[in-house]
Amino acid sequence: MAFSLFSAPSLWAAEIEPPTLTEDGLHRQPWFLESFLELADDLSTAADAGKRFAIMWELKGCPYCKETHFVNFADAEINRFVRENFDVLQLNIIGSKRVTDFDGEVLSEKDLARKYGIRFTPTFQFFPESADGLADKAAGDREVTRAAGYLKPPHFLAMFRYVQEKAYEAESFRKYVRRARS
Repeated sequence: MAFSLFSAPSLWAAEIEPPTLTEDGLHRQPWFLESFLELADDLSTAADAGKRFAIMWELKGCPYCKETHFVNFADAEINRFVRENFDVLQLNIIGSKRVTDFDGEVLSEKDLARKYGIRFTPTFQFFPESADGLADKAAGDREVTRAAGYLKPPHFLAMFRYVQEKAYEAESFRKYVRRARS
């Protein structure tokens, strides 16, 4: 397990399409979730496909967001693992698109980011396998874990594996990484 979690990143693989630049200045992976921005529906759709649901928060001009796209997602192993196991919704931390939260509240991306305490980009929020009961929880209690700030490729892949394996139920991410290295 240690080798697969911490192998060196590769250059853009031939089968990986590079990201495009969106109207609001964010880099976007071609496989990111196309959404009506209704979080409960997005989570349910991911679950029906046997995937987990994650939100990637970004900001125009964020150098670490760009690095996530051009370094982390350029790695064939990372790209494949995330695509196969996650539906990723991209949101803009200062955006104005209207998003329906799990509790039915409709907010701009900016206000949703504030509600969830998102302060850094990139930030990945990871949610449970089901939306059941999420509407009744406080915003901060809805996610199973979060990656705030840039993670280098080995730790980035480890974070997605940590969620996919539901290791958060038994240990912290730090302990998971330490155990994987030993």
